[in-house]
Amino acid sequence: LMYHAVAADPNDATRALSVAPRAFAEQMAAIADRGLTPIGTAELAAAWRSGRPLPERPVLITFDDGYEGVHRYALPALAEHGFPATLFVTTGWLRGPYDTGGALDTMLDWDQVRELAAAGVEIGGHSHSHPQLDQLDEERLRFELIHCKEIVADQLGAVPASFAYPYGYSDRRVRRAVRETGYAQALAVGNGLARRAQGPYALRRVTVRRSTGPDEFARLIEGRAIARTFVRDRALTQGYAVLRRSRRVRGRLRERVSRAGA
Repeated sequence: LMYHAVAADPNDATRALSVAPRAFAEQMAAIADRGLTPIGTAELAAAWRSGRPLPERPVLITFDDGYEGVHRYALPALAEHGFPATLFVTTGWLRGPYDTGGALDTMLDWDQVRELAAAGVEIGGHSHSHPQLDQLDEERLRFELIHCKEIVADQLGAVPASFAYPYGYSDRRVRRAVRETGYAQALAVGNGLARRAQGPYALRRVTVRRSTGPDEFARLIEGRAIARTFVRDRALTQGYAVLRRSRRVRGRLRERVSRAGA
């Protein structure tokens, strides 16, 4: 499951991908009522690497970016059921010494991130400034990955093991860079169920948004009608993937022309 903001009154920029606090609490109760077993991202990947069996009916609860409501609203609901989760932080968006001012809404500060980690939430990386990583040159790509990792390690005293791609975008070059930076696994979006065959650097998630009602959420956690639920999302993703590839090709051609002129 991929969440973003959990907010009672989100702004326009985050509204569609936010979830109301009451809805989030009801969703966690639905997971408990159905006997699912939440696990962390690192736990999932380690089990698949080693061949160890997963717990019965596993589910991954993840949050991207680092909105303040994850601490205020999501943490109490998670704690009520003893659920672990994973938070992927955009280090340049969080309040504190590394804040670049690019955040879309009120973000966590580092004290809150440490409290989440102490409560059993795995903290992963989500880049420093939340760019489309597959559009970056090699130097900028490495900076986004390494700087994020170093900041999380400095603030928490533990190196993040997991990563989530901003916007869900990656390609072979990005996935290789994530692996070489030292992240052990990475999550995309894909709006499909995670499968071992996807490999540890392209695991899929399904989006939970403000419009996700109880019936749709029940289908998501039961793995039913996923393709039909996200048919429009997948069509848009495929179309935009073609556009991004074209941009990359044009960018590389410009770089070659520039080098030749120099």
